[in-house]
Amino acid sequence: MTEIWPGDPYPLGATYDGAGTNFALFSEAGERVELCLFDDRDHETRVAFTECDGYIWHGYLPGVGPGQRYGHRVHGPYDPARGLRCNPAKLLIDPYAKAIEGDVRWSEAVYGYRFADPETRNDSDSAAYVPRSVVINPFFGWGHDRPPATPYHDTVIYEAHVRGLTIDHPKIPERIRGTYAALGHPEIVDHLSALGVTAIELMPVHQFVTDHVLVERGLTNYWGYNTIGFFAPHNAYSSTGQRGGQVLEFKAMVRALHEAGIEVILDVVYNHTAEGSHLGPTLSMRGIDNPDYYRLVDDDQRYYMDTTGTGNSLLMRSPQVLQLIMDSLRYWVTEMHVDGFRFDLAATLARELHEVDRLSAFFDLVQQDPVLSQVKLIAEPWDVGPGGYQVGNFPGRWTEWNGRYRDVIRDLWRGQPAALPEFGSRLTGSSDLYQDDSRRPAASINFVTCHDGFTLQDLVSYDHKHNEANGEDNRDGTDDNRSWNCGVEGPATGAVEVLRERQKRNLLTTLFVSQGVPMLLHGDELGRTQHGNNNAYCQDNEISWVDWSDIEENRLLLDFTKRLARLRRDHPVFRRRRFFYGRPVRGSHDGLSDIAWLTPAGEEMTDADWNVGYARSLAVFLNGDSITEPDRRGRRISDDSFLLLFNAHHETITFTIPKDYGDLWVTEIDTAAPILIEPRPSQAGEGVPVEGRSVRVLRRV
Repeated sequence: MTEIWPGDPYPLGATYDGAGTNFALFSEAGERVELCLFDDRDHETRVAFTECDGYIWHGYLPGVGPGQRYGHRVHGPYDPARGLRCNPAKLLIDPYAKAIEGDVRWSEAVYGYRFADPETRNDSDSAAYVPRSVVINPFFGWGHDRPPATPYHDTVIYEAHVRGLTIDHPKIPERIRGTYAALGHPEIVDHLSALGVTAIELMPVHQFVTDHVLVERGLTNYWGYNTIGFFAPHNAYSSTGQRGGQVLEFKAMVRALHEAGIEVILDVVYNHTAEGSHLGPTLSMRGIDNPDYYRLVDDDQRYYMDTTGTGNSLLMRSPQVLQLIMDSLRYWVTEMHVDGFRFDLAATLARELHEVDRLSAFFDLVQQDPVLSQVKLIAEPWDVGPGGYQVGNFPGRWTEWNGRYRDVIRDLWRGQPAALPEFGSRLTGSSDLYQDDSRRPAASINFVTCHDGFTLQDLVSYDHKHNEANGEDNRDGTDDNRSWNCGVEGPATGAVEVLRERQKRNLLTTLFVSQGVPMLLHGDELGRTQHGNNNAYCQDNEISWVDWSDIEENRLLLDFTKRLARLRRDHPVFRRRRFFYGRPVRGSHDGLSDIAWLTPAGEEMTDADWNVGYARSLAVFLNGDSITEPDRRGRRISDDSFLLLFNAHHETITFTIPKDYGDLWVTEIDTAAPILIEPRPSQAGEGVPVEGRSVRVLRRV
C-alpha cells in the first residue's frame, strides 16, 4: 500500500521538495478524489486523498519524485442538467500539471456519455487513451539570465510557430528540428537578430490537443489553440525523450534568446479548453468540477456558453478560474522566465456575465499583481460574442493587436478609395483609439499579416482564399481578406511578379515607419506562401512551414527588410514614445511642427484634400530636430527629419520637396528599387518622381 501523509492544500498541483511530492487538487463537486500513479509498465496504483480543506483535496507522498506519472479520478454526482459531470471512470489531467506525457488517443472511452445515447453516463475506463500528468524537478541552472526588458517603443515583434519556423531549416541538426532546442539554435537566433527582432511571440506552447474531427480527416491542430494544460510546455515540441524534458528544453531556449537580447512572449489561450462543447471529451476540468470552471447556460446547464467559437468558455467570475489563470501566468514569468503574453480572444476574458467589461475581475487582478503588471501584456481585442470587437478599449497597461491598422494599410495599397484619413491615424499610432485613456503609440501592435489569414506573399497573390486542403469545402476562413492579386490569381511571372515584390516592400515599409510596435509574421521576409490558404490551422506540413531553401531566391526581400529594421532602430523619430502634437516642437530652431501633412505639390493638406475619395497619395514630414520626450536617462533626443512620400496611385507622381522644411534631402528607401543606388540629393522646390504604387523615404541632410 502506498504511504500518504496529509500534505498541504497549497500550492495546487504536484510539488516536489527533494524528499517527496505534495499533490493538491480543487474540486467542490467531488465527493471523493483518488490520485492515480503509473509505473514504467503503465500499471496504475490508486491512492485516495484523506484530507480536504476548502474543497482542495491534498496529500504528500514521500519518495515520489520527478518523472512520476499521475492523474486523478473524481467520484461525485453525474447530472448534466445541473452541470455536474463527475465520473471516476475518466482519468483526469491535473490542471496544474507542469508537464504532460502523451496525447489523446480518440475512443468513445474518453467521453463521459455513450455515443448511442448522450443522456447515459459512459463508465468505460479512459486511462488507456489519455495523457499522463508528470511530476517535474523545478531546478534549472539559469546562471545570469536577466529579462531584456526592451521598452515597448523600441520593440520589434516576430510572430512564430515553434515547429513551423524550424522544421525545414537545413543548418539545424535534424534531430532537434521543430523543437524548443531548434528555436534556441544559433541559426535561428542570428536570423532574428539580423532582422532587428527584439521579441519573438510564440504561437501556443501550452499543452494542447488535436481535435477528434481533425484526426478523422487525417489533419492536426497545428496552431495549438486548444489548450488542456496551462502550466505544461507542449510535449511534441521537445527533442528529449525524457519525462518532463520539455520543461528543461523550454528554459534553455528562453536563456539562449535572452542572451541575444530577444524577449519571449507567449500566445496564451485562457478563454476555453480542449474539452469543447457538451459533446466533447472528459479530459480534465469537466470531470473535476464542471460548474466551477465553465460558463454554463443558466436555464439548461447541459450546455455551455460559447463566446470563442470552440464549444466552451471558462467562467471568468469563478475564483478558481481566476486563480488558475493568475497562477499559470505567474509561473511562466517566475519559473520559465518569459517576458510577456498575447491573450487569444482577450475580450472573452473580460466577460463576467455577458457584456465585455474592461474593468472585469481578471484585469483588476493583473493590474495589481506585482509580477504580471511588469511584463508585456498584449490583447487580441475581439471574440465572437456580442460586442466582442473591442479594439481601443483595453485597460491602460495593455497593448492591442490593432486590426484596424491591418485593414486600412491593406486597403490603401490595394487601391481602395477614401482610405487616406484613417491611414493618417494608423500611421501615427492610432491616437483616436488610445490617447483618451493616457496610452501611448506603443499601445498599438501594428501588423499587416499574422498567422490568421494570408501571408505577405499571398496577400499580393490571391484575391480569394484557397482552403480546399482543410477538408471543409473552402467554407472555413474569412472572406474579408482585403488582398489584391495584382491581376493574376496565384503564381505569376514577369510584370505581375515585379509588381507583387514592390507591393510587399510597400507594406513592409509602411509597417516599419509607422508609430507603434511593428509585428512581422514568420517567413514574410522570405516570401513564404501558403498557396492561398488563409486558415492553415490544421496544416502541419509544407503549406505552413517556412521554406528556408528559398532564402537566396528571396535575398533581396530579406535584405530590404533588414534595411527597414536598421532605419527604425537608428532613428527614434519612427518610434516616438508620445503622440504627435501637430504644433511647433519646443526647442526647435526652425519653428516647424513635429509633423506636417503635405500634398504631392508640397503644400499643407486641407480638409478638402483629405476628403477627396480618389486621393491615394500624400507626403508626411516627421520632424526629428528635437523629439519632445527624453530618453530613459532623461536626455533630450535629436534625430534627423524625414519626408515620407506615399504613392498608392498606379501612375508615377512627381512630389515637390517643400521649401520651408529643409534645403537638401537624400533617399533612404525607395520601394521601386529593391537595391538602392545612391541617388543625388534632392533640393527644396525640386520635383522627385515617385513611381506608381511605391514609397520613397527621404532624410534631411
